[in-house]
Amino acid sequence: MNLYDQQKKNLGNTRLFIAFFVVLLALMGLGADGLLYAGGFSPGIPFATLGAIAVGGMSAWWSLREGDKAVLQSTGAIPIDRNDPKQRVLENVVEEIAIAGGIPKPAIYVVPDSDPNAFATGVGPERASIAVTRGLLDALDRDELQGVVGHELSHVRNYDVRLMTVVAALAGAVLLLSDWSRRGLGWGGRRRRDGDGDGKGGLGILFVALWVVAVLLAPFIAQIVSLAVSRQREYLADASGAELTRNPLALASALQKISAAVAPTPSIKQGVAHLCIEDPRGGTDAERQGFFTGLWSTHPPVARRIALLKGMAYQKQP
Repeated sequence: MNLYDQQKKNLGNTRLFIAFFVVLLALMGLGADGLLYAGGFSPGIPFATLGAIAVGGMSAWWSLREGDKAVLQSTGAIPIDRNDPKQRVLENVVEEIAIAGGIPKPAIYVVPDSDPNAFATGVGPERASIAVTRGLLDALDRDELQGVVGHELSHVRNYDVRLMTVVAALAGAVLLLSDWSRRGLGWGGRRRRDGDGDGKGGLGILFVALWVVAVLLAPFIAQIVSLAVSRQREYLADASGAELTRNPLALASALQKISAAVAPTPSIKQGVAHLCIEDPRGGTDAERQGFFTGLWSTHPPVARRIALLKGMAYQKQP
């Protein structure tokens, strides 16, 4: 699969994931409306369904407005110091890649952490930030740093930063609604038992059954889907970054060095893990492979990413 086929495939898969979140929110609201209907309350308007979608929309809106600031604050990121030679090199590289990608230069930050990692945040090219750890600046040469910056600015250029912010917000909305729904289940059941028995119960019970299943499974499904979106975007950013730098082997080399540091990145918390170029929780790549382990991983296996990048450079793989 060539670079453009890889991009097309990942974009299509991501649209399916977003649509799934919308359906899941609607299903949770629809089940709650069914519970109210079974209990004899029939306003004629699906309040719970509309409310569930509204909660998801408001969560996404707030995240797009304030999410990037919260991410930078949570990691302790500070603006670059131009008196530091390595940070001046970082600024030059960011300017070069931004020009190559045809986007404005993002704000640049450094996270005072010795573990090598990097992430981008924002809402798109018009408002974006890139942050790298001090450990990354110390570990990589200029070409490898270009590869990492190309990867992160691809997230900005492709609006991945906006997408992942929305996905995280929708996943949070699903978890919130699931908690509310479990709390309201007992109240809804009492209303149904005390209902007037006017024949609405049969249809209502069907909706209630769907709702209960959605409530119980929603937190796990939301987490798995959001992580799947994160993994897909990493593949796309690798391909797009290689397109910007014309040097996929530089990013492959950088990923090898980053993955060799198996210690976690303490400054980057779990809620920000999906934004990073590599999982900040640490551990070896082999420990994160396997079907069930992979479901809960924020990133695809580094070995596979490196193999794909080398394939883009037409290097034969064993």
